[in-house]
Amino acid sequence: MDSTSPPAAEGQSPRHLAELVSRNAARVPDHPAIVDVSSGNTMVWFELDAAVSAEAERLVRAGVTPGDRVVVRLVNGAPFCISVLGALRAGAVAVPQGPIAVRRELEIVFADCRPTIVVAAEGDGAAQAAAAAVGASVITPPGPAARAEVPFDPVAVGGEDIALLVYTSGTTGGPRGVRLSHSAVLANREQTAALRPPFVTPVDRVLLSLPLFHIFGLAAGFLQVCWAGATVVLTERFEPAHVADVLVRHRVSGVAGVPSMFRSLLELPHDELRAATAGVRLCTSGGAPLPPQWLTQFREVTGLSIHEGYGLTEGGPVITTNPLDVPPKPGSVGRALPGVELRLVDAEGRPLDVAAEPDPDDIDEEVSDPAQDTGLVAVRGPNLFSGYWPDGEGGPDADGWFRTADVGFLDAEGDLHLVDRSSDLVIVNGFNVYPREVEQVLAELDGVAEAAVVGVPDDRTGEAVKAVLVRAEGDIDEEAVRAHCQLRLARFKVPTVIAFVDELPRTPTGKVARRQLAVGA
Repeated sequence: MDSTSPPAAEGQSPRHLAELVSRNAARVPDHPAIVDVSSGNTMVWFELDAAVSAEAERLVRAGVTPGDRVVVRLVNGAPFCISVLGALRAGAVAVPQGPIAVRRELEIVFADCRPTIVVAAEGDGAAQAAAAAVGASVITPPGPAARAEVPFDPVAVGGEDIALLVYTSGTTGGPRGVRLSHSAVLANREQTAALRPPFVTPVDRVLLSLPLFHIFGLAAGFLQVCWAGATVVLTERFEPAHVADVLVRHRVSGVAGVPSMFRSLLELPHDELRAATAGVRLCTSGGAPLPPQWLTQFREVTGLSIHEGYGLTEGGPVITTNPLDVPPKPGSVGRALPGVELRLVDAEGRPLDVAAEPDPDDIDEEVSDPAQDTGLVAVRGPNLFSGYWPDGEGGPDADGWFRTADVGFLDAEGDLHLVDRSSDLVIVNGFNVYPREVEQVLAELDGVAEAAVVGVPDDRTGEAVKAVLVRAEGDIDEEAVRAHCQLRLARFKVPTVIAFVDELPRTPTGKVARRQLAVGA
């Protein structure tokens, strides 16, 4: 069989995500599927398929019915993968959540999606409390040796049925559930696999230190490995020396990460990093802009290029990438995948080449300058989401186009460059932080009269959260602000920089001038 062939039977495309595992179990049963570094266990494809069936049976016995939501809140490892795929095989909607979310954040998500079952580690008090509030049952992760004696008869779902409900920051500032169907996620896997040279082949061993509850790690990472019938190497944490050891010990050939991960690897002695990456053929980056100097430094030390791409949860997630057959272009996220259409539009959704002349009275700083050929990125393709939970609101328009909040331009060769995010999102280590959510938490403090949050450059995480506060009567210091945020927000959302001012700068229209706040970080 051609090494780039999809796992579906000849003439037949998969309709269900869990079908990828059963196809691999039939085709390459003894080929390693998951290397779980933390537990020291390796599962081959037939073992993974049997474990997924056992998990589906367990969930059905626990009361899961088709369309129910099953939250999976676990660290990176084989149990996470088994739980998500088991939920899908049982006909449920998998809702990935990570162990970094605090109780308040879980309560918001649980109240929105109303899960039936929550799979969480024993003693996870935050998950138990949030589940109790909505009447959900909490069960422990699947055991490493759980196997179904006979194949589980999967529930007849797939295609346009919702497979994944992935929460991301929305335009309202709170988390929004992105509804991704089986067909959308599978379409994106096929689009990615159609690239030549291919990004993942069956002989590859792909390291994922990316969190699997993030769409990058789950879909572009693990499920892409499932599509190719390759091997995924999972670690719970990203620590440069540990990762360097894993690269060698587990013969890793591909590394997927966010920019800050590659920057951290550069902190190793250069001869050690060069030796550790000797067997690596491909490094891919996404989730946040890759500073050109990091790309240059990594190539100088290792001889490897980092191929940057662009994606979003609503796109399943991959939209563009730099191809493998040419050196990556610094500052560019490449071109649209096969089967994905991309164009730049104005704030009303009109393509730039037919956009109306800008209103001279419009001084909104969030609108891009058409004279510079920048615009909002709009995409169309079978990989797009089915709108936001619960009713599909905010999905692609009647013509199939979805207008993102990202601003960019196309260079003379048609490659996309991102220049801004009109939504003001801050991206920390590839994770979205919406300023309004942090501002709401800051406003709870009696000593804070006003709060504004922006992103500022950070050498390690790409961006960091900066909070600018106006004090109310009384006194409050940085320590009190940070302690309050640590109880109410996940670690990556907690402000790293805290500044106090007499008043917030504003634009002529009364909006907070966020660009001014970022100065002096």
